[in-house]
Amino acid sequence: MAQVFPELSRTFSEYLLIPNLTERDCTPDNVDLQTPLCKFKQGSEARVKLNLPFVSAIMQAVSDDKMAIALARLGGLSFIYGSQSIAQQAEMVSRVKRYKAGFVASDVNLRAEDCLEDVLRLKKLSGHSTMPVTDDGTPNGKLMGIVTSRDYRLSRTPLDTKVKDFMTPLAEMIYAEEGISLSEANDIIWDNKLNQLPLVDKEGRLVSLVFRKDYDEHKENPEELLDSRKRLLVGAGINTRDYKERVPALIEAGADALCIDSSDGFSRWQEDTLVWIREHYGDEIIVGAGNVVDAEGFRFLAEAGADFIKVGIGGGSICVTREQKGIGSGQASAIQTVAKARAEYLEETGVYIPICSDGGIVYDYHMALALAMGADFMMLGRYFARFDESPGRRLVLNGSYVKEYWGEGSNRARNWQRYDDGGSGGKMQFEEGVDSYVPYAGKMQDNLDVSVAKIKATMVSCGSKSIAEFQDKARLVAVSPTSIVEGGAHNVIRKEKDSMQ
Repeated sequence: MAQVFPELSRTFSEYLLIPNLTERDCTPDNVDLQTPLCKFKQGSEARVKLNLPFVSAIMQAVSDDKMAIALARLGGLSFIYGSQSIAQQAEMVSRVKRYKAGFVASDVNLRAEDCLEDVLRLKKLSGHSTMPVTDDGTPNGKLMGIVTSRDYRLSRTPLDTKVKDFMTPLAEMIYAEEGISLSEANDIIWDNKLNQLPLVDKEGRLVSLVFRKDYDEHKENPEELLDSRKRLLVGAGINTRDYKERVPALIEAGADALCIDSSDGFSRWQEDTLVWIREHYGDEIIVGAGNVVDAEGFRFLAEAGADFIKVGIGGGSICVTREQKGIGSGQASAIQTVAKARAEYLEETGVYIPICSDGGIVYDYHMALALAMGADFMMLGRYFARFDESPGRRLVLNGSYVKEYWGEGSNRARNWQRYDDGGSGGKMQFEEGVDSYVPYAGKMQDNLDVSVAKIKATMVSCGSKSIAEFQDKARLVAVSPTSIVEGGAHNVIRKEKDSMQ
């Protein structure tokens, strides 16, 4: 006989938080939203933490290298979508790792015998205007000079002009030997009004570059999520089909974390994937798994070796898994159930495994509720798809700007690996996602700043200065449908907003 759970499956909109005493030092500027990304032993700390509890969904319409760069600079993390070729995904990861660094390996280089036409071609391909000139045109060749956009004028310099005839030669350059600190390198840049500083070894071979813009950008983004080499952190999605080929390529490209992308993570295929990764890479790479909605699913993936576990089935705005297959759970109930299982696992093993709330978040206050109920961070799709930084096209629909947004379970994504049950023969039998539009919302930072401000304000009202304290102190109450109506503006005639505001 089928087991029927007695509790109702609830969504975030069915709950409110009850305020706690707010102490004088509990103010938004004292709230710390740093949160663990991977499991750790009780009494210690996770080796990688997010500075903001946001990760972007493993979706074609959300997480490419552009989104990964923008979100990491603000303190979150992107998992670059895996429904593309291994080479393309690895290159996206590599571009993120190359984008921001204290010491940047030069990926665009010239030979002295190249000509201006080669410079312009490389500039178009890479977007870089600064190019070191080495004796053999490699990133570690002997440095001979440098070319910047100030070294030539397209209106006056013929395209066949040799690089050696217009480059800034080494004798006129300021450079430094490897071994100096990033702070010392930046001092040289500022003292000499440089845009970049090449570093060479004792034999004069190019080692790396330090750029002024990297220093400026870091100061503008103090929450940047960086690795030990001052590079942006980036994640990548994987599947349970080609992981033996995909995982090595992503790790080689520099991925800091991986996440198995599946609508249902309670499967032997995820166990096989986790076991293989642990056998070949140990704990070197962070690997998340999911999705699950109950204690049994959590325990299964925890014992299989997951570093974090995603919670949620069918709650995404473009996901129709529940109506297609009749599986899932209300997101609020799922988070609470898995958080309870996580606490029991911690008590038994002394190991804390972060959980990620994936789906079901419509309003900003849902984010605070997800954290209060036990989520360590949230994976968001629709939220990030609205911004300039997402891959979707911006269009005009019925007089309003929108952005394209489609699910990984849609025919458009053709991501059969995410939903494959091992017997479909490599094709999608039916859709579990839709193709849609979302209202365009502009720049990500402008919107994320508001969402973070709301989360912090909620935590202050609940007397909490950290996510862990928030979870410990949170008091929740289920609300009636009438109470939900009461919570919004009602029984008034609202004024139209001034178009100039």
